[in-house]
Amino acid sequence: MNAAKTDPIPPPVGGVLWSLAGDIRMLLTLQPALAMQVAHPAVGAGVDDHSMFRTDPWGRGERSLASLQLWVYGGEAAAAEGRRLRAMHRSIQGTDAQGRAYHALTPAYYAWVHATGYPVFRHAQHYLGRPFTEAQERQLYAEWLQVGRVLGIHDRDMPQTIEEFWPYYRKVLDNDLEETVVVRELLAADLPLPAPDRGPRWLRPLLRLSWPWLCPRFARVRRFLTIGLMPPDARQAIGLEWTDAQERRLRRLGRLVRAVVPVLPERLRFMPIAYRARRAARG
Repeated sequence: MNAAKTDPIPPPVGGVLWSLAGDIRMLLTLQPALAMQVAHPAVGAGVDDHSMFRTDPWGRGERSLASLQLWVYGGEAAAAEGRRLRAMHRSIQGTDAQGRAYHALTPAYYAWVHATGYPVFRHAQHYLGRPFTEAQERQLYAEWLQVGRVLGIHDRDMPQTIEEFWPYYRKVLDNDLEETVVVRELLAADLPLPAPDRGPRWLRPLLRLSWPWLCPRFARVRRFLTIGLMPPDARQAIGLEWTDAQERRLRRLGRLVRAVVPVLPERLRFMPIAYRARRAARG
């Protein structure tokens, strides 16, 4: 049978994710979602044992971002990317810190990695854009289910409505999440981080020279945004502190972001894969 006839369909052109997932503001949501994912001991153990996030953090981030963009904007390439990811995860297995066996493709673990995107997008939108209406939230969830199918997750392993999602989500928060070793490393402000090796060629030497000064400041900002843009109930489940003063700072930053980003030219506002897809769709 032709694979194209059975490939899952990515989210629709012009949908909520079409405007959301490629916007540069979504760069700020990657770390909160990742922290929630690796707060699950099985997922955290897989990342701890098999990921290159310590030795190649910038490359890993670039690859993850490109993959996410393909799920939404890739068209026929979306399903191929989903198959590639599943193939890559087949060999990821081992035991966690408590001696419990894990496999990356265990449906409950793989589905949780996917599930974190919806509450993070929803929460971050309160700061970075206009809060979603109820209809937009429902559409976002329906489109996120389509992303799950692109990733090869069966419908039986994903809550099919918002009403089913929240009890599932809170059950994972209450029973599974903890401050794992990987969570602590992602939030650490005092661990060494390699200088960025991505971005414009002219900028890389400047970053290398200034990195000893920039690195601790970058780490503090990363921690601030990771915790702040994480839904409060997830933050509480993991045991992360967040003060009223930090909340006020995040709201001030959000007002600045909401004022600046929407007036940027489309080429600057959207990441490259999204920008090209949007142009092609108009054409």
